[in-house]
Parts: sequence; C-alpha cells; structure tokens
Amino acid sequence: MKFTAEQIAGILEGEVVGNPNAEVFKLAKIEEGTEGALTFLANPKYINHIYTTNATVTIVNKSFEPEQEIQTTLIKVEDAYKAFSTLLEYYNQVKLMKSGIEQPSAISEGVTYGDDLYLGSFSYVGKNVTIGNNVKIYPNSFIGDNVVIGDNTILFAGVRIYSETVIGNNCTIHSGSIIGSDGFGFAPQEDGTYKKVPQIGNVIIEDNVEIGSCTTIDRATLGSTVIRKGVKLDNQIQIAHNVEIGENTVIASQTGVAGSTKIGKNCQIGGQVGIVGHITIGDNVRIQAQSGIGKSLKDNEAVQGSPAFGYADFAKSFVHFKNLPKIVADLENLKKNNN
Repeated sequence: MKFTAEQIAGILEGEVVGNPNAEVFKLAKIEEGTEGALTFLANPKYINHIYTTNATVTIVNKSFEPEQEIQTTLIKVEDAYKAFSTLLEYYNQVKLMKSGIEQPSAISEGVTYGDDLYLGSFSYVGKNVTIGNNVKIYPNSFIGDNVVIGDNTILFAGVRIYSETVIGNNCTIHSGSIIGSDGFGFAPQEDGTYKKVPQIGNVIIEDNVEIGSCTTIDRATLGSTVIRKGVKLDNQIQIAHNVEIGENTVIASQTGVAGSTKIGKNCQIGGQVGIVGHITIGDNVRIQAQSGIGKSLKDNEAVQGSPAFGYADFAKSFVHFKNLPKIVADLENLKKNNN
C-alpha cells in the first residue's frame, strides 16, 4: 500500500517541507533509505545521514533546520521518535485489518462471535466458544471448547488454545504458543511408576497481555493459572500450573516458572531465569538473566546468581571471583614466606 507525504502528515499532525505528493510504500533506517521508503531522524548522532539518504520521506523534529541541500521530503513534528512509533502502530493496524471466515475452516455448534471476525483457513473452533468484536485468528489455529476471547485480540498462525481458557481484550498471542495444556502433575506409585493427576482447571489471561511465540502456559490442577492485565511474555517461556503473574510484569525468553508460584506486579525478569514452585515474588522485583530463584523474594528486591542473592553483593563477589587465581597465588606466597 502507498501513502503520500501529505497523508502521513495528516495522521501525525505534522508539516510537510518538500513534495506533499511524494509516495512511500515501505519503512527503512535512515542510513539504508531507498526510493519509496519512509524513515525518521530523532538521534542527532545520525544527522549526517539525512544529507545522503535516498529515502523519499523523512520524519524530523520541528526544530530541525538543514545546513545543506537535502533530497528527501520532510515531515516536521513535535517528537520524531514518538511520531514514527505512532505510524508503526497505524501501519500494523492497517496490515492486520482482515475480516471474514476463510475456507476450509470449522466452527462447531454453539459458537458466538462479534463483528469483523477474521478466521484463517484450516482453523478449528470448538463448541460453545465466545469470541468478541474485531478478533483476528490466523490460519492453522485451534480453539477448544468453551473458550472465551475478548475484543480486539489477535491469535497468530498455529496458536493452540485448550478448552475453558479465558482471554481478555486487546491481547496478542504469537505463533506456536500453547495456552491451557495440562500442568505437570504425576503421583509416584509404590511400583516406581507415576500416575497422572487430572488437570481440570483453566487459564485466565486478562486484558492487554502479549505472549511471544512458542510460549506455553499450563492449565491449573484446580482453579486457574492467571496472567494479570498488562503482562508481557517473551518467546519460549514455560508457565506451570496454578502460577499467577501480577499486572505489568515482563518476562524475557527461556524463563521457566514452576507450579503454584505467585509473581507480583511490575516485576522485570531476565532471560533464562529458573523459578521454583510454591514461592512468592513481591512487587517491583528485578531478577537478572540466568538467575536461579529458590526462595521467596520481598518487594523491590534486585537479585542475581544461581542461587540468586542481592544484586549489589553479587557484583562485588564477582569482582573477587574474577581475581580468585591471583588471590590463591598470593595466599600460597604468604604460606611460603611464613615458612
């Protein structure tokens, strides 16, 4: 799709300096701009590129005044970075503006759905599912029985939503994620085998949650696994049965959270963190990457290490650890001198 500089300026409430009819159909970095591209200049470090870029249109701050001749058409706005972000959101909305039910797909009995549903081909919707307005379900997706999906939610291709799951408004679940699979529950038997414990709970995902690709959230044994509003989960994360994650917490890739652990609000958890089950992590906690959490943490703690301990203590200890060979050599020298 193509947009003129004048159309873009209208969206951003900006001013065109140059050709208002200049057309763009792609986005690019300013140093990689080519004909037909839209770019932006916000960081002064890149200012030299505006004089050499081949991008057709460039978004700049109102304060920018060129010191030499430029070829690109300018759109002047209050904040170029925020304006470009706004434009990306708008572009994404336009790109995802699909509706209709593609074939082949299957919709079971008792399903209700709102306006502007998009259901991609080779998708399956189970019995008694409730789907809100403007929901986008991309091809090869599975929606189990009795699932509820709120307004403006997007399920990208290949998502699997098991039965009884509840998903709120304005959520995004990326390709390959599985929501509502069985929790890892097995009871040891006298003969050394394990008997599966039925997992009869569900998963509840509140509003404005984003879940990355290939992330798994297990259903509760009893009750619900709960992802509170505003949570952001990266790719390849494992959330076990009966876990609760508080509002606006963010978790990076390859983290695993064991069963029945409660994580507070506004936490920041780095990649490859391992968290044991049945503990409580307070609000505003920061956990550095590759940490192992084996006990509960209080509000506002910052930890690192495996097992994790205070971040400041870890940093000090690591300095000594790096110098350990020298420290050992010094000790050996002291022993020799004392002898």
